[in-house]
Parts: sequence; structure tokens; C-alpha cells
Amino acid sequence: MNTYALTAYEKNGEKILDETITASNDTEAKKRGEARLAELNMQEKTHRLTSPKGQLLLFHR
Repeated sequence: MNTYALTAYEKNGEKILDETITASNDTEAKKRGEARLAELNMQEKTHRLTSPKGQLLLFHR
């Protein structure tokens, strides 16, 4: 299992979410990240999901 970083921010730059997601691959991590953002109603907030290798899997501004 790999650990991915999910973060979300307010427009003023304040970090409002800083969580890790454990998944077996990038596709699964992306699905889990999207689900977590939806659960918290943060889909339209600035957010990103990065892989353990530093790859950007999700990004929204």
C-alpha cells in the first residue's frame, strides 16, 4: 500500500484539509481522494492529491 497526500485550501491560502490516503495504486487513490472531497463538500475548494513519488494526481484551483 502507498500513502498519498490530500490537501485543500481556502482562497486566502489557509489550509483546511491535510490528510493521507492509503491505496494500492494511483487510480484507487484518485477515487478515494475524490470521494473524501465530496464527503466534506470541498470539490470546489482549491485542492491537490499527490503520490508518494510527488506526482500530481488531482488538482483544482
